[in-house]
Formats: sequence, structure tokens, C-alpha cells
Amino acid sequence: MSDKLKDFLDAKVEQFNQSNFIENDPIVIPHQFSKKEDIEITGFWASILAWGQRITIINKCNELFGLMDNAPHDFIINHKESDLKHLLNFKHRTFNTTDTLYFIEFFKDFYSQHDSLEQAFLAGIKPGDTDMSNSLIQFHNSFFALPDAPERTRKHIATPARKSACKRLNMYLRWMVRQDDKGVDFGIWKNISPSQLVCPCDVHVDRIARKLGLITRKQTDWRTAIELTENLKELDPNDPVKYDFALFGLGVIEGFEHEVMSF
Repeated sequence: MSDKLKDFLDAKVEQFNQSNFIENDPIVIPHQFSKKEDIEITGFWASILAWGQRITIINKCNELFGLMDNAPHDFIINHKESDLKHLLNFKHRTFNTTDTLYFIEFFKDFYSQHDSLEQAFLAGIKPGDTDMSNSLIQFHNSFFALPDAPERTRKHIATPARKSACKRLNMYLRWMVRQDDKGVDFGIWKNISPSQLVCPCDVHVDRIARKLGLITRKQTDWRTAIELTENLKELDPNDPVKYDFALFGLGVIEGFEHEVMSF
């Protein structure tokens, strides 16, 4: 990778990785909470629901957690069957009642045995892993290990085993693992290295990355996300996913994409 490209993208990371990024992005949802478990739960749910217009995603998440009295961890652990009734009408696109109730069931089971969702992602990591492939495959298997796991909900939790780019889970991992002084990402998980993260490959990131020559594969799948991340590691091997800010910002914020054309 050229020094010119690195300098350009480093400058864009600095420009877009700022606290004013938070309010218009789904990451604003976990930023409304201070309890670690609440941050983990709301961050996970917000990332999984993150398709469509960002303002709609934010509004639907606020609706969902309002139904849990804005204390999701406490609600999930301590709710009674009757408390679930007012959640039955919650829906976001293809995410429906069945999915909502299973997410609650999974979280109740998990947090009754563990104190951090990080442990669910650590379980699949093998010595020497340089990315999250094994972690995400094992997480998917663990998430659906309960006896009554509905088949329909599997489509909401991606896995490299199905060749998915896993953009929402990779975004969530960025939120939880990356740590800097900008205040956007949380950095509350300390046992996964930022160097192992895989860049979320949404349509905006994908488009800009292709224009910059960071992606050559025709399709967008898990191997594409790995290709992009490996190229970003040439720019920063310790924190490649920081460039998600640059690529996303250049793609989604009007007026910046023309700057890409010089490369």
C-alpha cells in the first residue's frame, strides 16, 4: 500500500472517528447505558438490527429497550412470563416476535452462567488465530445451542461457515474491542486483540474499498472481508479496523466520495 493512501485514510480516520459520529449511528444505543452488561446487550441487539436507514434503526432500538424499562440486563434476568406480553408486537423488518423472545432466552441463559458476552466470542478462538473466523463460527453454534432454538432466527446471526461477510457482528466486535481516546468505540473487552478484528464490509465500505483497490474479489463474502482486512493491516497491523471509520465516512457522508477518485 502506498504512503499516499495511508496518509489519506489516516486523516479520514481522524476526521470521522469523533464523538459527533455517535448521535447519528446505531452505536448511540449502547452509549445510553453505563452498566457493562447493558452495553453488551444493547450493542449486540443494535448491531443485529442495523439494516435500513440509521434513524429507523435507532428509533426501533429505543422502542425495544423502552419495553424493557431501559434496564435490559435486569429485565432479561428477572422477568416473569407475563412481562413478555408487551414485547410481542415488536418488529423490525424481518426481525419478529419469535426472534425477540429467543434473544431474551439466550441472554438469560448466558448471563446466568457468565458475567460478560466477551466469553461467548472467546470460546472459539484458537491459539495463533489472526482473525475472528473460528470465533464467529463457534459463537453462531453456541447462540443456537438451546433446545428450542428457532430455525428462522439463524438468518439474523451470520457465520463464516455460510460464507457471510458477517458485517453486523464485525461491527459489534469493533465497538466492544477497539479502544482509543475518541470516545466512539467502547474498548470494554480486553481479551480479544484489535489486530484480530475483521472490517465490517457494508455497502458503503465495500464501494469505497473497491475504488481504492483494497478489494479485488467480485462478490462480497467472508473471504472479501478478510481480503479487505489483510490490506488494511498493511496500513496498521495492530488496529486495521480503525479504517472502517474512513471507508464508511467517505461512502455515506455526502461530498467526500470525490476525494477517492484521485487514487
